[in-house]
Formats: sequence, C-alpha cells, structure tokens
Amino acid sequence: MELQAQPIRGRFAPTPSGWIHLGNARTALLSWLHVRSLGGTYILRMEDIDMTRARSQLAQGIMEDLRWIGLNWDEGPDVGGPYGPYTQSQRLERYQSALEKLQRQDLLYPCFCSRADILAAAHAPHGLSGEGPAYSGACRNLSSQDVVAKAQHKLPSLRFKVPQNSDAVISFHDQVAGHVTFGAADGGDFIVKRADGMFSYQLAVVVDDADMHMTDVLRGYDLLDSTPRQLLLYQALGLQPPRFAHVPLVLGPDGRRLAKRHGGVALRAMRRQGVTPEAVIGWLAYFSGLLDSPEPVKAVDLIDDFHLDKLPKEPVILTKQCLTRLSALQR
Repeated sequence: MELQAQPIRGRFAPTPSGWIHLGNARTALLSWLHVRSLGGTYILRMEDIDMTRARSQLAQGIMEDLRWIGLNWDEGPDVGGPYGPYTQSQRLERYQSALEKLQRQDLLYPCFCSRADILAAAHAPHGLSGEGPAYSGACRNLSSQDVVAKAQHKLPSLRFKVPQNSDAVISFHDQVAGHVTFGAADGGDFIVKRADGMFSYQLAVVVDDADMHMTDVLRGYDLLDSTPRQLLLYQALGLQPPRFAHVPLVLGPDGRRLAKRHGGVALRAMRRQGVTPEAVIGWLAYFSGLLDSPEPVKAVDLIDDFHLDKLPKEPVILTKQCLTRLSALQR
C-alpha cells in the first residue's frame, strides 16, 4: 500500500528524564496540530529506553502537563491502543528481533572502541552535529580471532555498517526543511546496541514508528541528521519510512537550545504559578508563526488554520525581553 493511501498517524515521543519545557511543548503542539488538521490519529509514546535516566513519575507529569495545555492523544501509555506497548522499556523484545534480522544480513559488527578512543583518533573527521567525530571503522574488519581476544577484556557495542562508497548519498524531502542530502557515510558506522546492553535511539525509534504505523513524524531540527541513519535501518529491515518534518528549534538569548538554565520555561512551574494554558499556547503559537502576537488561545482553535508552510525556516530566538514577559505571567 502506498504511504499516501494510509490513514494519517503521527506522534509525540518525549523522554521522561525531565519536565516538559516550552521548547518540548512547542514540538508537541505542532505535531498535534499537524495530525489533527489532517484528521489523523495522534499517539503519545514514552521513550524511556535509557532506564538510567528515565523516571516513571516524570512520565506521569509529562502527560499531566500536556493535557493541561489542551493536547490529547488517541493511543498511548495510559489509554492503550492496537499497537502497544507505548513505552519503550516494555518493547525490548521487538528491538532484539530487529537486531537479529540485521545480524542475519551481516550488517552489524562488534566494536570495542570507547568514546575516548574515537575522540583521540588522529585526524578524526567531523561527523554528524549531534554525534561528535565520525567513527573511523577501526573495528569493522577485525578477524574472528581478534574479536575473541578483545572480548576477554571488554564487552563490545554493535555497529551498523553504512555504505563505504564515498559517492553514496541519502536524499529525502522534509516537509519543513525541504530537499535534504547527506553523504551516506557521514558520521561513519553507528551503534545500534551499546556495550551495556542498551539499544540505541536510532534502532528503537525506527522499530517503534514502523510498528505503530506512523505516516508523519514532526520533531525538532536537532534530529534532522539522525534521519539518514534511520532511513538506512528502514531499508535494511524492509520497512516503510514515514514523512518527516523537522521544525527549527526555540533557542535562548545565548543562542543555545532552550533549557532550564534559561529560567521560567518549565510548564510545571508555569502551571503551579497560575499561568493559564491559553497564555502558554498563545506564546507557543507566536513563536511558531501561527499568531502575530502572543494572545491567549486554546490549542483546539488553531487546528483549522494550521499548515506546515506557516512555520519559520530558521531557529526562534527567545530574547531576554520575551523571557521577561513570560516571567511576568507568573507573578
């Protein structure tokens, strides 16, 4: 079946390792508006695969905060649905099954390099923006004897073999960023399972989005350069990728990604201090080019006029003046 003929399905997939702030909430709102404007099904998924950082109480709090600003979902951890579980820590068997499929195709190899080894590698080329230097492939051609010897001293991670042809490219159309092209080998071979046994985000998100029949994935621009790796996994696993839309981030006055260091941006804090959800939605819509000024509005009232073409193409800078006005809402 062609992707275009499938019922629209989209999602928001937060990591429950901290409270939702305005930047996260904006991504949630935009993904929700996109799916609702197309008459689709909206899914909430908890990406708690890093169980050393994820907390169940934070997952509960995230759902409370999302509902407070007027967002709802048709499938999710608390409401169930036909393609659950909707919490990654309950889906480990699915990731293992995908891993074994890749192994049968000889697409994986054990890697004994530490992050320090990779950083110290001479002339390591710059890799993907969020990943540091490109992996050199030092362990790609180890003999079976070398693997056995090294395994005596260190547990390996598993890396996916990316195409080594320097001319190979991965291109796709992004519904916000436009036509995007990456070198297939940018970043080098990537980890799909860490030495400590944790499956990688790249593998888990591909398996989850395919299992849950996602047709549309709207997420932050910081994940744009993860997309080529995910497309390689979709292809290797024989799965249909969704349409992608990567929205520019909200940045603080210092030009860095919005975070708690900028103060007064957590939904939970705003909620406790009496800010109305309509005021929050008004600011999020204003940041996103959906309103000319940050007037209070309900999320549901933005659905009819929403279109991806309205979204800005550049990062949104939250100036000190904006932060001051946001702080004033809490007094």
